[in-house]
Amino acid sequence: MEQMLRDKLLARKPGLISYGMTPPKATHTPEKIAEIAQKQCERLRDLDLDALILYDVQEEADRIEQERPFPYLQTVSPDTYSKQYLNELHVPKIIYNCVGNYSREAFIDWARKDADQDRYSVFVGSSSSKQQVHLGLSDAYQLSEAHNDNLIFGGVVIPERHLSKQDEHLRVVSKMKNGCDFFVTQAIYNVEASKNFLSDYFYYCSENGIDMVPILFNLAPCGSTKTLEFMKWLGISIPKWLENDLKYSSDVLDQSIRHCQKIFEEILEYGIEKGIPIGCSIESVSTRKVEIDASVELVKNIKSLLGKKLGSSVV
Repeated sequence: MEQMLRDKLLARKPGLISYGMTPPKATHTPEKIAEIAQKQCERLRDLDLDALILYDVQEEADRIEQERPFPYLQTVSPDTYSKQYLNELHVPKIIYNCVGNYSREAFIDWARKDADQDRYSVFVGSSSSKQQVHLGLSDAYQLSEAHNDNLIFGGVVIPERHLSKQDEHLRVVSKMKNGCDFFVTQAIYNVEASKNFLSDYFYYCSENGIDMVPILFNLAPCGSTKTLEFMKWLGISIPKWLENDLKYSSDVLDQSIRHCQKIFEEILEYGIEKGIPIGCSIESVSTRKVEIDASVELVKNIKSLLGKKLGSSVV
């Protein structure tokens, strides 16, 4: 019998695969939201995913001075979207949760919901030191542990941040000690940053007798220069040579997909060599159909790669 997501996470299984998406705009009518959800369910239901990730989008206006390439539009709450519109998609949902938006009491109420069911979340802190928050990450970790044993939570890891600060592995370990059972990266295009982080993560955990938890590396196809600019605005590190290859390619989308697969294969092989439980999450940062379709195709390609590299350990 296929293992449930909870079992795979707690057993620190490699090869987990998820798909990430942002809920529709909150300004849509309920009928339009239902129509979008129906299309998404049809697109994803046969992919045999371990999980579906639903993002909780912040404006992040204070994070970076550059103008946002695409305007910020408030979206439907990921909790609401999951429960009211994605019921027919029978796959565990991992809900991103910007915990700073909650008061202590409101967060406890959220954590206690559906306490008899397995729930999954990724807790996200403030997007910058300037952002005012009502609840810190450490408080959210403690409250979750205290109020719901069935709430499995994870954290965000940013390998690119490791290039400058050299401490991303320590951030991850600290979050693990606070109860994080898995991590999801932001979209990656810099294989060196990812491997540098993984190396420090592996050796620190080895030297200190710490069991490593699954890390899902996020891949996102890029189908246009507009998408490329948005990715850069999001803080995704794209090496100059790769940015040039994408900009001047006759088929940007095909070029980016090939690079995504190559990057993940190198990271996966490094993880296998070191015994790090590596997984993959795939998304489209664009709402263009051609890029969404490409992300779905990428899921199939990565599943095939995981099957070849991990064999029977992918169950």
